[in-house]
Amino acid sequence: MTYPIDGISGVLTRISQLQAQFPQLVPASARLFGTAPSTGGAASSSPAASTGTGDAATSFAAQLSAASNPSPGTGSTGVTGNQVVASAEKYLGVPYVFGGTTSAGIDCSGLVQRAYGDLGIQLPRLSWDQAKTGTAVPDLAHAQPGDILGFGNPAEHVAIYLGNNTMIAAPQPGENVKIQSVYETPASIRRIVTSDTSPAGAGPYVGLFAQNEATYKLPSGLLAAVAQTESGGDPTAISPAGAQGLMQLMPATAAGLGVNPWEPGQAIQGAAELLANYLRRFGSVPLALAAYNAGPGAVEQYGGIPPYTETQNYVRKITAMMASS
Repeated sequence: MTYPIDGISGVLTRISQLQAQFPQLVPASARLFGTAPSTGGAASSSPAASTGTGDAATSFAAQLSAASNPSPGTGSTGVTGNQVVASAEKYLGVPYVFGGTTSAGIDCSGLVQRAYGDLGIQLPRLSWDQAKTGTAVPDLAHAQPGDILGFGNPAEHVAIYLGNNTMIAAPQPGENVKIQSVYETPASIRRIVTSDTSPAGAGPYVGLFAQNEATYKLPSGLLAAVAQTESGGDPTAISPAGAQGLMQLMPATAAGLGVNPWEPGQAIQGAAELLANYLRRFGSVPLALAAYNAGPGAVEQYGGIPPYTETQNYVRKITAMMASS
């Protein structure tokens, strides 16, 4: 499968590279000039000023290219691969837009850059540069969640590995950011952040997850997978919709359960009780997860998992995490 050059900035960058390599062949007035911004994970909203003497169009092109290609950063301290996965999943359902870098539209390397950038880690803008960043991983058998998968040499497409032979990607025009299988052997696998070999989302809460799964007769690994998918294991997380804490309970739901969503032990207990109720009501883990994500009314309305991209990916993700744990 081939993909277009990843954004107009990719074309501009390649032109700049060729001009730098063969300056004697390019008139001075036609060369691209510009300086890269010193900070930022996503493309800067205020491109750096041109340092050259080209015309307005050339100057703008240089600024756009520079703003879209920051140097790799090293701010990975304390960030795990599972947190990268959770960051990328915020963009599920966003349409593929060639050259896009926002929640209104994004391309493959834009997704990778934003997933890391939202965690304070600065990556290059272009797919082939991202596929050379960090540390090489020898093969898919050694890949960890959060690793960057590169396809093609140089990489024409990139994705973020989720584990269990799945990845999250902005595939191509006409599609949305989605979870899919790793459809071919990646040409490169790069690790940017700390490996996380503990159960997904478990962290210091392993005992609480196991205790509540036993109490509420839930499948092993369910609560850890929900915590990781909901909050990236962060007990201070809050969603744009107002969901709170480790298990991302809405305030009214938490109040109805009699728990404090900001206190991990209570949040885990509340989520366990809620999932156990949904499991009894709907009869399967996928339907219980769908109810947790979209609400029980939506499951009843559609007689199964609702046809919402977010909910379908949510159920698929968690069941895959449980199967691989």
